[in-house]
Amino acid sequence: MSQVAAGIPEEVVVPTLVRVRRPKLAITLGLLTVLLAALFVFAPRSGWTTYRLSAADALIPIGEVSIPTAPFLWGVLAVLVALTGWAVADTLAYRTTRAWVPIAYGAFALFAFLTWAGADGLIPVISLFAGALSISVPIVFGALGGVIGERVGVVNVAIEGQLLFGAFSAAILSSITGNPFVGLLGAMLGGVLVSLVLAVFAITYLVEQVIVGVVLNVLVTGLTGFLFGILLVPNELELNRPATFERLPIPGLVEIPVIGPVLFNQTFLVYLMYVAVALVAWGLYRTTWGLRVRAVGEHPQAADTVGIRVNPMRFWNVTLAGAIAGAGGAYFTLVSVPQFNEQMTGGLGFIALAAVIFGRWDPIRATLAALLFGFATNLQNLLSVLGTPIPSQFMLMLPYVVTILAVAGFVGQSRGPAAAGKPYIKG
Repeated sequence: MSQVAAGIPEEVVVPTLVRVRRPKLAITLGLLTVLLAALFVFAPRSGWTTYRLSAADALIPIGEVSIPTAPFLWGVLAVLVALTGWAVADTLAYRTTRAWVPIAYGAFALFAFLTWAGADGLIPVISLFAGALSISVPIVFGALGGVIGERVGVVNVAIEGQLLFGAFSAAILSSITGNPFVGLLGAMLGGVLVSLVLAVFAITYLVEQVIVGVVLNVLVTGLTGFLFGILLVPNELELNRPATFERLPIPGLVEIPVIGPVLFNQTFLVYLMYVAVALVAWGLYRTTWGLRVRAVGEHPQAADTVGIRVNPMRFWNVTLAGAIAGAGGAYFTLVSVPQFNEQMTGGLGFIALAAVIFGRWDPIRATLAALLFGFATNLQNLLSVLGTPIPSQFMLMLPYVVTILAVAGFVGQSRGPAAAGKPYIKG
C-alpha cells in the first residue's frame, strides 16, 4: 500500500531510499590478492632484489637499494589483504570506496611483483619508467583525440587509422625536407584527413559512427600498406629515411633524482605531449570552447536552442581530434623507429580508445590510463630480460591483461557523454 493510500498526507510523503552495493572493486582486489598469494606460495623466490635508482654519472647519485625478497613479499601481501578487507567492508556497508584504496593497492601490488620478478637481479628503475613513457606517447595523443571526439558527441574509433596515417605522412615529408618539424606537421595533416572522412560520413551523412571508424582503420591499413610497397620500398633512401627529433635535456630539471631523467631528458614530441595534455584539460573545463564542446556532447538540442551550431561544432572538433592523434603517429617514425613499416602502430589506437573509457572521458585520467598501458608493455620487456619463471606467452599478454583488468575491474560504473554516437538532426 502506498503512503498516500495509507492516509499519510501527500506533502509529507517520504521518498524510499534505495541503497545499491557495487562489489566489482572488492571482487577484483580479492581475486588479485589470491593470485599474488598463489604466485608467492607456488613459485617462491629468495635472495635480494636490487633497485637501481640513478645513473652512475648523475649529479645527485642515489645508487642502489637492495630488499630481502621473501620477507618483503609477505609483508606487502599482508598490506594487500588489509586493503582488500577495507574495500569489502565498504561494499557491505553500502559505501563508495575512496580512490586512494585501489591506487595504493596497485602501487603495493606492482612493487611486490617487481620484487618477486627481480629476485637476485637488478631492476633499473629509470630505464623502466623512461621506456614506459616512450611507449605511452602515441597512446596519450590518441586518447586526447578520443576524449575531444566523444566529448563533442562523435565516437572516434578511427584513432588507429589516424596514428598510422600520421606515421606514414611524417616519414615521407620528413624524408623529403630533412626537417622533423615538417614531418610533424605532415603527421597532423594525415590525422586530419582521416578525421575529415569520419566527420563527413558520421555528421553530414549520418552513417553509424562506429562502422565508419572501423572501415577507416581497415582502409588506412590497406592504403598505407599498398603505398609502402609501391612507393617507399623502391625509393627507400629518398622517401623513408626521415630526419628525427633529438633528445633535449632541460638543464637543472634533468638532474632531479629518479624523475628528472625520465621526464626532462626527452624529445620535442614528448614535451609537446605535456603541453597538449595541459591545454586540453584546461580548455575543456575552463574555457567557452570547452563548455560548448561538453554541451554539444551531452545535450545537443539544448545547445542548439542557445545558438550553438551543433554539427559545425562537432565537425571542426573531430578535425582537431584528428590533428592531435596524427601528432601521436609522428612519434613512431620521427622518434621511435626512424622508418615507416606496415601496421607499425600495432593496435595502439584501440588501446587509446580503451584509455578514454578507463579515464572516464577526462584528459588527465585518460593520460594516466595510457601511461599504465605503456608501463605494462615495458614491464613485459623487463621481465623477459630478468628471466622470470613466467611463460613467454603470458608475457606477451601482460599489457592487454592489465588493460582489461583496469577497464573491467577498477573503473566501476561509468557513463560517457549522453549524445556520443548519436547523430543530430536539427529541428
